[in-house]
Amino acid sequence: MPTTPAKVRHDWTADEVKALFALPFMDLLFQAQTVHRQHFDPNQVQTSTLLSIKTGACPEDCKYCPQSGHYNTGLKKEKLMAVEKVLEKARQAREGGASRFCMGAAWKHPSEKDMPYVLEMVKGVKALGLETCMTLGMLNPSQSQQLAEAGLDYYNHNLDTSPEFYDKIITTRSYQDRLDTLEHVREAGMKVCSGGILGMGETANDRIGLLVQLANLPKHPESVPINRLVRVEGTPLEAAEEVDPFDFIRNLAVARIMMPQSYVRLSAGRETMSDEMQALAFMAGANSIFYGECLLTTPNPEKNRDLQLFARLGLRPEQAIAQGDEAAEAEIRQSLVKQQQDALFYDASA
Repeated sequence: MPTTPAKVRHDWTADEVKALFALPFMDLLFQAQTVHRQHFDPNQVQTSTLLSIKTGACPEDCKYCPQSGHYNTGLKKEKLMAVEKVLEKARQAREGGASRFCMGAAWKHPSEKDMPYVLEMVKGVKALGLETCMTLGMLNPSQSQQLAEAGLDYYNHNLDTSPEFYDKIITTRSYQDRLDTLEHVREAGMKVCSGGILGMGETANDRIGLLVQLANLPKHPESVPINRLVRVEGTPLEAAEEVDPFDFIRNLAVARIMMPQSYVRLSAGRETMSDEMQALAFMAGANSIFYGECLLTTPNPEKNRDLQLFARLGLRPEQAIAQGDEAAEAEIRQSLVKQQQDALFYDASA
């Protein structure tokens, strides 16, 4: 069989994807890495920072989410953050090496009264030279257009799982609602960030179904986060069975093969992954991570640990610089080198 797909495709069948999953593990990783090297620098990783700009009391009933108002997880509710506070967090993220700044709000959809503040956040983060990303729930065409005009680069709206398993996890919005939001985002000219979650009790066929849905969209998501369920006490999935590490890596590899030009992101659940598992994930074609100490409301590996791992593997963060700003590029490049050196020194001294 050919080692790579002949072209970027949007007509994948479940049987084809099942055959990829059935490959010997090393053969699958080799194929995924071959595809990866055709489209990306294999030693560069895009780094994003994710900030919760409005926390808790979400009206949705997503069974995995500690921010849902339907469950008692002990999460403190917070109002929408002030614009300047968000921008200060973005400055810190940029100085720490992030190239993309993502902002998430626990809403079913943004209200019109909150939109002016959200738009100012986008404009301010964009002015710092960072790529901008938001996840605010469902969008209508007007809201999508406003965000695009403010300069939003990416909009995150995950499909979460297959259409068949979806209503076992969420009942407060439909699968079609999610697809409609992705369509509105595309029509407004923004890039799409959309992926799913593994470990919610789904079957192997559901994992195949999710990837088929994503890869057969009219245009592949530019960013595909693959989340490993974080089991939070108080949510209905707190006792869910953990995903086998090799099964998780297989999903990353198949996503890379099916969507060769997309960033494949290690997202939620990375704090439980060993360095060895993360190295396998990068070999499988993952080339994006969330970077920092918190992922919305759940833990994330500390920045120092990420820099240590990058240095050990010879990886480097994608630069977070506005095009043509050579002075800022030199400054941040020097800062990143120093951070990696400090991280290695800390590791050797531990």
